[in-house]
Amino acid sequence: MQDVEGKVAFITGGSSGIGRGIGLAFARAGMTVVISGRRQEHVDETLKEFADAGLSADAVLLDVTDRDAVERAAEETERRHGRVDVLVNNAGIGLTGPVMKATPADWDWLIDVNIKGVGHGIQAFVPRMRAHGQGGHVVNTASMAALMPIVAGLYSMTKAAVVALSEALAIELAPEGIGVSAYCPGPVHSNIAGAVANRPQQYGESGYTPPPAEFLERAKTQPYMSYVEAGERVLDGVRRNDLFILTHPEFKAGVQDRFDTTLAAFPDEPINEERAAAIPFLTAHPVYSPERRLPSPRLSR
Repeated sequence: MQDVEGKVAFITGGSSGIGRGIGLAFARAGMTVVISGRRQEHVDETLKEFADAGLSADAVLLDVTDRDAVERAAEETERRHGRVDVLVNNAGIGLTGPVMKATPADWDWLIDVNIKGVGHGIQAFVPRMRAHGQGGHVVNTASMAALMPIVAGLYSMTKAAVVALSEALAIELAPEGIGVSAYCPGPVHSNIAGAVANRPQQYGESGYTPPPAEFLERAKTQPYMSYVEAGERVLDGVRRNDLFILTHPEFKAGVQDRFDTTLAAFPDEPINEERAAAIPFLTAHPVYSPERRLPSPRLSR
């Protein structure tokens, strides 16, 4: 999707942090942008930042765990703008910590938002892309924690699921001209750490202590990526039709070590050729072939 001008994009979790950055990048590129978020104050802040930059966006309050509400948002977006070309499933919660400290409610909340919320977006918006028959793109925000699940516990589990889902969906939708990207950012200045304090009542008590105020303040001074740059990298990834949108080269060596550890775990023995001939649909796909690999991205701005 090299020419994005005039395309219509819907961004869940677009009212702060990375989602806001994606929306700004899309709007600067001439796209029609619809953002969603759970908190009115964040929506208002985002719309003001758009206006201050001479940009515009539509906005809707939305909880992605509510499948019917996501469907209504898709219907309204299509009614107002005639179509949907790009979906960004960005809404997520950054509840992290040891697996064994998580309560059953922690499991439910993370799965409902980070996995099922993505599913609700796909179910509501992708059929509309398919119906207009002119292609499109889906970006599912995962995390580097999906590829380096060191300290993030259940969060890494949910984000790894988003990566696997994105890869499968990319293979499925490619014949229809709909690209799919798994977006795996590293640390970005956003509200994700503090947002866990706004836990819906139905998810009960957490096994994790919310990050203290001093931690959140200190994070603001860390050399993380800005949400503006994080959004620009998503725009570049959509234009390139990247299967994976990665942002932080600082993680490359660690990810290489992890993949090398995985490869070393395969049995050192001859391949059973009869078995291999029976399961080629499980062992390889052209989407991963070297000739389809793009050069490493460089931020264009």
